[in-house]
Amino acid sequence: MAEPLLRLDALDKRFGGIVATDRVTLDVASGEVHALIGPNGAGKTTLIAQISGSLAPDAGRIVFAGADITTLSQHERVRSGLARSYQITSIFRCFDVVENLALAVQARSGSSFSFWRPVARETALIDEAQRIAVEIGLGDRTRVLAGSLAHGEQRCLEVGLALATRPRIVLLDEPMAGMGPDESQRMIELIRRLRERVTVLLVEHDMDAVFQLADRISVLVNGTIIATGAPDEIRADAEVKRAYLGEEVPA
Repeated sequence: MAEPLLRLDALDKRFGGIVATDRVTLDVASGEVHALIGPNGAGKTTLIAQISGSLAPDAGRIVFAGADITTLSQHERVRSGLARSYQITSIFRCFDVVENLALAVQARSGSSFSFWRPVARETALIDEAQRIAVEIGLGDRTRVLAGSLAHGEQRCLEVGLALATRPRIVLLDEPMAGMGPDESQRMIELIRRLRERVTVLLVEHDMDAVFQLADRISVLVNGTIIATGAPDEIRADAEVKRAYLGEEVPA
């Protein structure tokens, strides 16, 4: 059996007397969409923060592509091929779509943002930004200011910023939060396209989207993984139904 691309080994995180993650062990295989679900307050965002490096675990290990990255900084993890999007959209609202993406490409190369004006004339950088815009469905919106985009378009742009780092895995933290049905379907289609070239760890409350997209699903409740399996296995798991899914399991 192939080694997982990402392995979490007994991750613990506590805030005073509150246990946020409790010996979380999880494998994410290369090329899969792996969904992480659970009720509010279960510890999902805290777990993603530990994986991305914005929060240090109190105990345990994070292994990515065969290397222990537990003590690496966020930017070191990005350089190793691990990228993250956030629950709250984080874009440069006063720049247009292609400028946002070009800045992300520029950051990957290690250049300073202070050199934006001369870098804007670099054809290769702009061409790559344009290609990403097409991939995320914003090919006809490249010169629209990011702050003027619809909410769903902004979330797609944020995914594009993660893609600009050329990741091997993308951590998507509730990418469909605040979206209507049409916007959610657009994001589902984008994630389907992403899976052709990048592994995805998806945190999401939209169960219809999760069951459409995920190869495997892990359920986090009270900081503990209570089940991991294929969508049909999770649908049928009595403990998962009691703890989270209830009667809202998609048919």
